[in-house]
Amino acid sequence: RRLATSVHPTRDRMSCTTAASTGGSCAAADSGIYAFLAELAFRLASSSTAEHGPATPELTRLVAVLFAIAVVSGSAAAYLLNKKWNLLRDLWLTVEGLFDRVPDISDLVNLPRANDGAGGPQNGSSSDPSSCRLVDPANPTLLQCFNPSHLNKLGDVPNLSAKQVNDMCLRAKNSQQSWKETTFAQRRRVLRTLQRYVVSHIDEICQLCSLDSGKTQVDALLGEILTTCEKIRTLLHHGETWLERSPRDVNPMMLHKTAYVEYVPLGVLGIIAPWNYPFHNMLNHVLSGIFSGNAVVTKCSEHTSWSSMYFHNICQAALEANGFDPELVQLCTGLAETGKALVECEHVDKIFFTGSPNVGRHVMRGAAPFLKPVVLELGGKDAMVFCEDVKLSDVIPWAMRGCFQNCGQNCCGVERLFVYESIAEDFISAIVDKVANMVQGCPVNQNAVDCGAMVMDAQITLIQALVDDAVAKGAKVHCGGKRNDSNGGQFYSPTVLSGVSSEMRIWKEEVFGPIMCLITVPGDDDETCIQMVNDCPFGLGSSVYSASTSRALSIGSQFNTGMFTANDFGVNYLIQSLPFGGVKESGFGRFAGPEGLRSCCLERSIVVDRIPGVRTSIPSPIGYPMDTKRGMGFGKGLIQLFYGGLLDKVAGVVALVRNG
Repeated sequence: RRLATSVHPTRDRMSCTTAASTGGSCAAADSGIYAFLAELAFRLASSSTAEHGPATPELTRLVAVLFAIAVVSGSAAAYLLNKKWNLLRDLWLTVEGLFDRVPDISDLVNLPRANDGAGGPQNGSSSDPSSCRLVDPANPTLLQCFNPSHLNKLGDVPNLSAKQVNDMCLRAKNSQQSWKETTFAQRRRVLRTLQRYVVSHIDEICQLCSLDSGKTQVDALLGEILTTCEKIRTLLHHGETWLERSPRDVNPMMLHKTAYVEYVPLGVLGIIAPWNYPFHNMLNHVLSGIFSGNAVVTKCSEHTSWSSMYFHNICQAALEANGFDPELVQLCTGLAETGKALVECEHVDKIFFTGSPNVGRHVMRGAAPFLKPVVLELGGKDAMVFCEDVKLSDVIPWAMRGCFQNCGQNCCGVERLFVYESIAEDFISAIVDKVANMVQGCPVNQNAVDCGAMVMDAQITLIQALVDDAVAKGAKVHCGGKRNDSNGGQFYSPTVLSGVSSEMRIWKEEVFGPIMCLITVPGDDDETCIQMVNDCPFGLGSSVYSASTSRALSIGSQFNTGMFTANDFGVNYLIQSLPFGGVKESGFGRFAGPEGLRSCCLERSIVVDRIPGVRTSIPSPIGYPMDTKRGMGFGKGLIQLFYGGLLDKVAGVVALVRNG
């Protein structure tokens, strides 16, 4: 060793020097990294090392490590939050919407002037509702449209035959072949075009709704415009996410496979829309239908066809302005035969119906021979409950809005108002004057109108029969309770009816009119209230008001309804990420939310190989020709291995080896 040292002293010194310099360089590099991270942390904290004097190496290292941990933790948290809430996608879609200069279709849509049909008596108009015939006596191929507020004739629309309906559906089907290949960005552009038009024509659309359905313009603003705009916003921000492939878990036996569900457009959706909200009911299913890649054929109500024709033009103009075939959306006008033809049309793949339970059953019968799926939203008798601990001044406005919005012609309107016994008398005293002083009249000509007209004169006859039956069985009318003939149109006076009990028809039959039915809950008992609310053939929505939110939720969670709100009314539908629908006589199926959007699609299950080159083969024991003994042994081994206990798994492995 001495000889070696003496022979190579220079090399040894060089080696030591190199090692020392290398170690020093590494240490210097580490110190530099720590110093850089520490200085960055100080600067982000609006401070610097200069203010505090030079940092010790230990402090520098500590700050650097803590800063690195904070960065990694923050990045992980941001990743998880984005994965759960799609924050980056929302940000991107917001930017896309702000800078996407969609076309203005104002020049492509010729809406009628707001005063058309809004003045005094005209030719073809009458003050007698019975003389307002839907079918034109001189030309049965036309339907006549009247303003329900003063019965002036608004115009005519086609009374389509079955052949005409089939031709429309075929044109929509052909158009859908190219539309289903469009990107979500292209579909969003069409929806943004609609949104731009609606926001810039609020007054005109509200006036058309008022003319054709008799509602006040504020009711049109809330029920037609606001809900439609929120529907569009929700689809723009969440629609693509809801229709993305949905990954599914696989079992241990299938670990080499990937499984998911994809949502494929059905083709042509047939919509049968009601008359209470002509604008929103026109666009509601059109929006979800075309966004999910379908064509949409709508049969609007014969009672609001005049405005529906114009609203339909808005949809077609939005498609055409963006370079797409406007034949993708079609509108059928006519009577029951027209709706029947739509249900039975071979080109229609699914039916969405909103209306009465009786007509809903006819729709099911019509679709049954073709095994055609249907979604039925059939109205309800929604309950609103006021517990004894509420403040009357706070809840009375909710009772008024719930019962009298849109003159009570509301699917999720309040038809039964349950008031706890200890506050019932005070509530009646406070509410009667408010209802009695409501102003009723033509919502287009007058500014201060609280309650508009009824769309259907036949509905007034039904309401009167329900009120008369209730009074004959002990109920009390505090105000209203009869037709209002002072305005010359189809009006029923806002009514307060107390003492309503279960033997009355109005307890279980849908009213769909401006009636506040007050029901006293004896003994302020929650369990009794729950039983009374559930004693009803309908089950759409419900609400409970209480000073205790947990109590309201506890009561409402026991209602047999499709929707419930604590200390609020009607907001379920304004939150378009929630599915809308009910149970029992209120129908089945859902629209809105991911459930509703996906109901416009075929849910197709897909399985593919996870690892390239690794594919499933059929083991010889269970292949053909069959060896029953080996096949049973091999199969039992599989079951024991994957589903048995520890000893079973060991036995399963032995069986697989023995029979494999």
